[in-house]
Amino acid sequence: MAGKKLFIKHAAEMVTCAGAAPKMGAAMADIGIIPDGALLAENGKISWVGPTAELPVQSEAQWEVIDATGQCVMPGFVDSHTHMVFGGYRAEEFFWRLAGTPYLEILERGGGILNTVQATRSASLAELKAMTLGRLDNMLAMGVTTVEGKSGYGLDKETELRQLAVMDELNREQPVEIVPTFMGAHAVPPEYKGRTDDYVDYIIKEVLPAVVKQGIAEFCDVFCEQGVFSLVQSRRLLEAAQAMGLKAKLHADEIVALGGAELAAELNACSADHLLQASDAGIAALGKAHTVATVLPMTAFCLRESYARARTMINNGAAVALATDYNPGSCFSHSIPLVAALAAIQLKLEPAEIVTALTINGAAAVNRANRVGSLEIGKQADIAILEYPSHLFLVYHAGMNIVDKVIKQGRLVWRKSDQK
Repeated sequence: MAGKKLFIKHAAEMVTCAGAAPKMGAAMADIGIIPDGALLAENGKISWVGPTAELPVQSEAQWEVIDATGQCVMPGFVDSHTHMVFGGYRAEEFFWRLAGTPYLEILERGGGILNTVQATRSASLAELKAMTLGRLDNMLAMGVTTVEGKSGYGLDKETELRQLAVMDELNREQPVEIVPTFMGAHAVPPEYKGRTDDYVDYIIKEVLPAVVKQGIAEFCDVFCEQGVFSLVQSRRLLEAAQAMGLKAKLHADEIVALGGAELAAELNACSADHLLQASDAGIAALGKAHTVATVLPMTAFCLRESYARARTMINNGAAVALATDYNPGSCFSHSIPLVAALAAIQLKLEPAEIVTALTINGAAAVNRANRVGSLEIGKQADIAILEYPSHLFLVYHAGMNIVDKVIKQGRLVWRKSDQK
């Protein structure tokens, strides 16, 4: 799907976010702005970046030319935490939570994740694929060029493999690059109620080998939380997954300060996600590790919970990523504009830090920092072009989608003018 030759010139800002590893602490503010910037891409990869006045091209005849005068050109967004493959919806539960019913109580009643499990188990591959394709189209329109997708709404071998197969097929059929994560340890299914250790055994002995044999998933994630999977159970599962060749991720310290951030750092996980209740010790551990702290402010917003201490994390040297947590329960939204607004207003991040968190650090959270997340020679030409001249408008035009064009591997795959 790679484009042949792409030529972007006269960008008011060319935001490069250069780097092949997560930007940690104060380095998150360095986004490498080139005024009146230009970029060349050939065969899907960037071959030159710099000021328009220094362009090495004499003739534009052989190139697809985009004049970005008055616009900001930046890396395509990486949404590094979603649960986008699911059946059914849970609109009623959203209002139960607003009325004060705690999430863990909803889960105990057989609602929450288990509600979606029933609908997802009942859906065919074709049905799940059609629903997910529509969601990906909407993500693309917001500038997302890479997205992580988790299984975890099957909690059995057959459905977990089906969710991953949906991602695999869609990865070949549409522009947004999907990073597949196996998350069979998302909840304890009804058939294992009261027998969580037995369910972990089942995942390790029967499901994980089938997932690895299928050859689609890159990561294993676990909901490490009080009343779900303990630290001991999470460690046992993730160490088994790592031994089988999968990389580790954790849903950590979302509801209770259980020590998930510390465990993620100890296991050298690619990311620890949520972190609303992460302790000082957990934040310090992330600041010393290369584990990305993935913060999901829309989930806190939708749950009326306190926000993760992203400012403290950055001040302690951690690499912070921002993601949507798109799912049918606690955050039925994949709005990158809302994530950016909440990050500035509630998390107290600077605009440049928000850009880093949505690009190169998001890429690092899914082990893609050497391929995507920045505009530099050799990287994939995954690009978002904004309607406005500065990255500041991501927050200033609060909650609004200001993406004008999206380019994936050097090919123009979406533009706002085509939607009218």
